[in-house]
Amino acid sequence: MLNVFGESKKKIGALILLGMFSFLALLPFAPVATSLALAEEEAAVVEGEESDEPKMGKDVFYKEEGEFGPISGPPAPTMVYPDDYGTYGDFQSRTIIWISNQQHLYFGSFVLAVPMFVWVMELIGIMITQKGDAKLGKKFDDLAHEMMKISLTAYSVTAILGGILIFSFLALYPGFFRYLSGIFRPVMHIYALLFILESGVLYVYYYGWDAMNDRCGDWKWGHLALGTVLNAVGIALMVMANTWVSFMMSPAGVDAEGHFLGDIWKVMHNPLMVPVVVHRILGNAAFGGGVVAAYASFRFLSAKTPEEKGHYDWMSYIAMFMGILALIPLPFAGYWLMREIYGYRQQMGITLMGGLLAWVFIMQATMIATLFITVNYYLFQAMGRMPGSERYYPAFKFLLAILVVSTISWLTPHTLVMTPAELKAMGGAQHPVVGNYGVMSAKNTAINCMITTTVVTFMIYQRCNVNLKVPWAWKGNIFLGFLISMAYVNILFLGVYGYYIPANVRIGLSVPQVASTLTVLFVGVTVNLKMLKGAEPVGEIQWGKMSVRGAYALFMLAVAFTWTMAVMGYLRSSVRLHWHVNEILRDNSPWAFTNPLGYAGNINSLNVLLFWTMLLFVFWLSALATAGKKKVEAEEAATAGTAVPAGSH
Repeated sequence: MLNVFGESKKKIGALILLGMFSFLALLPFAPVATSLALAEEEAAVVEGEESDEPKMGKDVFYKEEGEFGPISGPPAPTMVYPDDYGTYGDFQSRTIIWISNQQHLYFGSFVLAVPMFVWVMELIGIMITQKGDAKLGKKFDDLAHEMMKISLTAYSVTAILGGILIFSFLALYPGFFRYLSGIFRPVMHIYALLFILESGVLYVYYYGWDAMNDRCGDWKWGHLALGTVLNAVGIALMVMANTWVSFMMSPAGVDAEGHFLGDIWKVMHNPLMVPVVVHRILGNAAFGGGVVAAYASFRFLSAKTPEEKGHYDWMSYIAMFMGILALIPLPFAGYWLMREIYGYRQQMGITLMGGLLAWVFIMQATMIATLFITVNYYLFQAMGRMPGSERYYPAFKFLLAILVVSTISWLTPHTLVMTPAELKAMGGAQHPVVGNYGVMSAKNTAINCMITTTVVTFMIYQRCNVNLKVPWAWKGNIFLGFLISMAYVNILFLGVYGYYIPANVRIGLSVPQVASTLTVLFVGVTVNLKMLKGAEPVGEIQWGKMSVRGAYALFMLAVAFTWTMAVMGYLRSSVRLHWHVNEILRDNSPWAFTNPLGYAGNINSLNVLLFWTMLLFVFWLSALATAGKKKVEAEEAATAGTAVPAGSH
């Protein structure tokens, strides 16, 4: 009977999970149904008041397919300064929007990424527990709970910053906000309802953690199902918010005058929506991993006992590892986004990569190169906790040399900023030697070499405290050496070959270069893991023995993530030039110009400083709450220990 009841509960849990995934799958169709109903309503109004047939407009993006739709809204307004713009003296209103938007994005990215990690950690804990190792399973479950606690305060901060952003738009850009909210009117209530749903699920998920854990069994699977819903709703919110950004870059679902044509799905599913969403999800995951790793490093540096140091050393490694899993495919997602931008408007791509904003990509390259170098440095420092790792130390100077050479190549600009006299002396803006390293053929080669090197470093880290025992270990080492060498050779050969073919052919070489990198990642790591099966440990991993330099490296990693996000936000916004909505709604304010690099760098740095100031406050609150809980537990244990046992008199 108990078995039958247990099976029934498992089925119920499976149905809950199926229902949650069904909700996620059907969610994108809700805007479609809403838009169809709205289009019919608008068409009926036009039909009843003006004529038998609604006035039709030609879609600015889908026009090649002959797509028309009923005009269901007013045209894009002609913005007039100062009527449609608010000001605070001589200060640029867009800088206020810039700062408030960036802060909201930072915290929103953080609270989106952390539940993803929490879900993975909780699932790992359940699976390990079911295999019989309850102690290790509880360790992962406690880690997931602590990660969730970090983000709980950040949810409140995110909501507050969202309110500040809305009020800033209403006060400083009322005309623009009125037009954009009119376009997205069919789904704005859906967005609000999803936000309420996310808040409710979040609190049930967090505060129901211990209660569902105590009951164990299928209740724990039900709790994991709640985590699935939380992540599904969070991703849906992120997708809907990003449609505003991608619509501003590549409008669709409107005609040339900006009339809404009745189909909100076309507005949301604009040409850059999917690559922007994919790029943002990976970026958020990498960013969230970096922030949680920084929190763990903060707690590691302030820990008073070896047990605490060991716990937070382990936590920082897990968070860093999950962040790197998202960082590795992130450059490829960025190249895909750039390809889609070129496909939508070639001039936008030229503005980004070879024109007005080209030097901003040098700033971006600096940050991403910093990320990869810092990751490799952290892994090198982390080997200090691994007995027997000394035998691999000599390899790191060669790996570091590859990273440095790749970084120098990636940071080299195609054109130089010079005075007219310098231009004349050199014969043009392109240096006859250095300029050859500023083209995409060299940069693609550099980033693929850096990613491949990072994978090699991780494979060394995996085996540095064990002795291999599989009988085919020598064959595996030869295979891995051949695989890695051939990957480097192929990447370098294709990079050099790219100089001898036209640009439209050269861009296709990035595919086999990426294939080489991914082969090392998936095949190399898989073979390395197979070789570790049954390996003899040289010694136990000494968690808590991480050097202070390694802990600070994780702070560097998190700050580099933060700065990179700021740079990419500036690029996405600036590529529209003097348009609020590209080629639809013109910016007629006095500050409708592209900010110089120096100003952009200062504002980006200010955003990073503000975010980390607020986040360190969140870290402090979390540490304070943890210390208070431990104090209460210690007092309860002391009271229980000094109590007189029953019957002792």
